[in-house]
Order: sequence, then structure tokens, then C-alpha cells
Amino acid sequence: MHKTIKKLLKVSAFSLSASLISPLSFANDDVIVDQSRNRTIPINITYPNESNQCSVHAKCPVAFVNAGYGISHNDYTFASKLFNAQGYLSIAVAHELKTDPSLNRIQPYLTTRMENWHRGVVTLKFLVNELSSKYPAYDFTKLTLFGHSNGGDISALYASIYPGEVSQIVTLDHRRMLIPRNKNIRVLTLRGSDYPADANVLLNDTELKEFPVSQIKIEKSRHNDMHDGGPKWLVQRMSKEVGAFLDN
Repeated sequence: MHKTIKKLLKVSAFSLSASLISPLSFANDDVIVDQSRNRTIPINITYPNESNQCSVHAKCPVAFVNAGYGISHNDYTFASKLFNAQGYLSIAVAHELKTDPSLNRIQPYLTTRMENWHRGVVTLKFLVNELSSKYPAYDFTKLTLFGHSNGGDISALYASIYPGEVSQIVTLDHRRMLIPRNKNIRVLTLRGSDYPADANVLLNDTELKEFPVSQIKIEKSRHNDMHDGGPKWLVQRMSKEVGAFLDN
């Protein structure tokens, strides 16, 4: 793993362990309050199509949907519907609040945006701990993480810090955080055509032979269109690729 990432992950893991000690509470079904950070977390939970088949003895899988920066967490319903059709509990998370600092625009992003990604990882870890007890019929120990852009960066960082808790990742054109090189984590990343990823984010040809990662470029697609509001053809293409990935 890249030396810079190793160093940053050590700091993040230490900070995370200290952040998750304080008491927790629910505000309501759509907003959860993390009392340790005095932070409200808007979420949208959708259930698998055959949710009656999920039980404590036969748990159904869980997917977290992480929005791109500046895009609503409710703008990825195409992904939630795919997960629901495959038997997943889908949890869309709003990571950005009005009181949060703006996303850092100064390079190197791998360092300057770590605060934002780390906050997102803390939020996801909090939700895993909180929701696993509320939804005992679902398996929060082998997560699927879905993320667009900055939400994909958060997903990749979470998998790097907690590799034993993640079974697969789907990202839509995330460009900053390195994809985990881990033989136990399947990855699909759909690439837009208008912006390149930063150095070492994507796998080279040799790495692609070693790790279960699929990197698919969608021609004529734009980074900012990769959500429900994008062109119909693009939403259909993304749905096709994600559906095929989940089928395997």
C-alpha cells in the first residue's frame, strides 16, 4: 500500500476509536443523532423486495449509499432499487451538513481532504454500530459500500480502515482516494470521461490481474451526471453495470 496512505490510515484509525465511545441516540426514522459529535445524520432506508425472508437466522445484506459532494443522498434511487431487488437493505447517507467546512480545493487532496473523508468514515461506523442492533435481520458485518465522487472516496477509505467489515465496493468516478488492493474485497468502479483520477487511485494492468477489481470507463459520460438526474442512457448504463456486478 502507498506509504502516505499507511501513515494517514494509522492516524484515522486512532481518531476513530476515540470518536465512538460517547452515548448514541435516535432522533427519528429519517434522522439519527450522534451525541458524541452533536451531529444529526439524515438517512433514507429502503428495504429489500422480499424483506419478509430476512431474519436473525438468515440475515440479508446491507448496502450504504454515499452521495457525491453537493448532491442529495436521495438522488441515487437507481442504486437503492438495484440493491433492494438483490435482497439488500439500502441506507442512503447525507454526509455533508451546512455547518461543515467546505470541501478543500487545495492539493494534494489525499492529505487536504482526509478530514472530510475521515468524518464520513466516523459517520458510517456510527451507523453500523447503531443500526445493527435496530435491524437484527440484516448483516452489518459484510458491507457493500456504494459511493459517487467524494462518497466513493469515503467508501474507499472506510474499506481501507475496516477491511474485515467490507465485502464489496461500487464507486462512480471517485478520483482521489486509492482503491483498496485487497483480495477479499470486490470492487467495481465506473469511470466518467471528462476527468482523470489522481495518481495511484486506479489499479494498473498488473494489479488488475491480482485483485478482484473491475474498472469500466463509460464513454461520453460526465462526472457530475452520475446520479438520478443524469441522462437517461447513463442511468440505464450504470444500472446495467452495477446489476451485473451484484449478480456475480
